[in-house]
Amino acid sequence: MKPGDPRERGAALLSVLLLVAVMAVIAAVMLDRLNLAVRLAGNGQAMTQARLYANSAETLAMARIKALVDQSQERTVDRGGLLGRDFPLPLARGTVMMRVDDAGNCFNLNSLVEADAQGTLKLRVVGLSQLRALMAGLAIPEAEAAVASDAIADWIDSDSVPAPNGAEDETYQGSAVPYRTAGRLIGDVSEIRAVRGMTAQYYQRLRPWLCALPGADLSPININTLRPDQALLLTMLSPKTIPVERARALLARRPALGWASADDALLPAGGETGGSAGGVPLNQLQVRSRWFAVTQVVTVDSAVVEEQALIDVGSNPPRVAFRSWGDRFSR
Repeated sequence: MKPGDPRERGAALLSVLLLVAVMAVIAAVMLDRLNLAVRLAGNGQAMTQARLYANSAETLAMARIKALVDQSQERTVDRGGLLGRDFPLPLARGTVMMRVDDAGNCFNLNSLVEADAQGTLKLRVVGLSQLRALMAGLAIPEAEAAVASDAIADWIDSDSVPAPNGAEDETYQGSAVPYRTAGRLIGDVSEIRAVRGMTAQYYQRLRPWLCALPGADLSPININTLRPDQALLLTMLSPKTIPVERARALLARRPALGWASADDALLPAGGETGGSAGGVPLNQLQVRSRWFAVTQVVTVDSAVVEEQALIDVGSNPPRVAFRSWGDRFSR
């Protein structure tokens, strides 16, 4: 090819165009990765900010809880309407939706067992009866309730002997994905989804009524903070002496300043039938609360953080006994 040949100039132009195209592709990829890095950095910063807001809101909630319990050393009464309500807290870059509940007003799954002098966890018949009463009140058939309740107790207890309707390791080791029972106190309610007889339908029905407190004590129901829609928890304690109608009537006549004792609450009122505290385990029905649950949803830009914290006011100052992230009802 001779110098100055038009074909030579065409080849040079083609090379330049090809180089420009390659550079354009590289620039597009670099810009795309830069945009992704910027978005990731922004999301990370928003998530960090959301967690900081969550910690601040948790501290605020603990202060309000302490003020609630410090109103009286004898009884816990929600005079200011703190419990069972959603409180929005507007922020510069988002919002916090916070809710405080009495965490003792539930069925404590760990009350299905009790520890002996050696620390061995054994079945507590009273706790099993209360869980079955709760399941009956939620329209779970008796036969299915017996299987699920026995299986949960077997999941927690220390022995390897299954209850009449329960299940121990050999039952679960035959599954497609073998696993074993926990043999310890439950840390999160979601654990019971793995037990025999607990279907997704029954779990969703039971979940709002259950908790896993860090101890094998019977559920510490506070008659002064129990909401009217939680009347079934009173019936759970003694279905024969506190049917659900009596439980609702009892909560409807609760004094503004609460009851001084559980015995006062269970005394028959005019037009009310049935005994007083018959069948209710000693000291289970209380007038003062120890455990509170703080649930919050924090939104910062496009980041959403959900947190649940279990607050123990049995110590001074109150402390966080347990904290988890994510929607508890999705677990």
